Amino acid sequence: MKRKSNLAVLAAIVGNGTIAVIKFIAAAFTGSSALLSEAIHSSVDTGNGCLMLLGIHLSNKQPDISHPFGYGKERYFWSLIVAVVIFGVGGGVSVYEGILHLQEPEPLRNPIWSYSVLAAAFVFESVSLGIAVREFRTEYPDKGFVSAIRQSKDPSTFTIILEDSAALLGLVFAFIGFASVDFGIFKYGDGTASVAIGILLICVAAFLIAECRGLLLGESMGRNQLVSIQRLIAEDVGVVDASRPLSLHFGPEQVLLIIDAQLRSERGTDSLQETLQRVEKKIRSSYPEVRWIFFEHRGLFERRVSPPERTSSSQPNV
Repeated sequence: MKRKSNLAVLAAIVGNGTIAVIKFIAAAFTGSSALLSEAIHSSVDTGNGCLMLLGIHLSNKQPDISHPFGYGKERYFWSLIVAVVIFGVGGGVSVYEGILHLQEPEPLRNPIWSYSVLAAAFVFESVSLGIAVREFRTEYPDKGFVSAIRQSKDPSTFTIILEDSAALLGLVFAFIGFASVDFGIFKYGDGTASVAIGILLICVAAFLIAECRGLLLGESMGRNQLVSIQRLIAEDVGVVDASRPLSLHFGPEQVLLIIDAQLRSERGTDSLQETLQRVEKKIRSSYPEVRWIFFEHRGLFERRVSPPERTSSSQPNV
């Protein structure tokens, strides 16, 4: 999963960086505010990709005394910063430039530049979006796009998808606006397109902010996953009854799980220990993202903090 996130982000950085340079050159030659807005948009997306890579890197730091559950939420924090940048810089500047050109519309120069750049940008953005969507769909093959985004706990990939989708739609706006001016249909088309691009970016940013807010506040595993874990626990021979577990994501692949179950204790502490180890092994096998497991059983509190690949012994707290 980590490699896939990096691939999608790196592809977006390369694509957006290349497109930004081309768009700025074309905007200078044509005087188009829509192209300038698109150039700003691509520059913001390039910087955002770097911020997401930073978040991915920082989230891989090992747990320490001050952060015993690790730094997984770094990825959520930097994704929130990305959303704020899109809102303020991308959306705000595009709307501002569009309003200026609506107040004082200017004739466009060298239209061939605009059409060529828009076509090239569409190809680059399509390739970047295709890579991101392919990586995202491998994780959620049977879900709708919106529901998959809402269920995803990795903002790195779905942020790239939303950015590139907005970029493609923005290119369509820019083409319509530029063509309407070039063919003398609507002299305010260029400025209107710039404002439309800005509003589009603001809407995308608002959606991302809402998603990142939920992740930072702390989201649970999916309902179906928790029901499956509850059933897995209850089916064990050493378990009498199990409530639906509680969970909390500290990162895309860092989950805390709290299990409330009544265990069979007729055969003593050794039997309890075997049950705990057996249940833990089953959970980790089916859900490798579960990093920490806590067992609660009548006044007895069992803590399971071993990494997924190791199984440590549990000792009841007195």
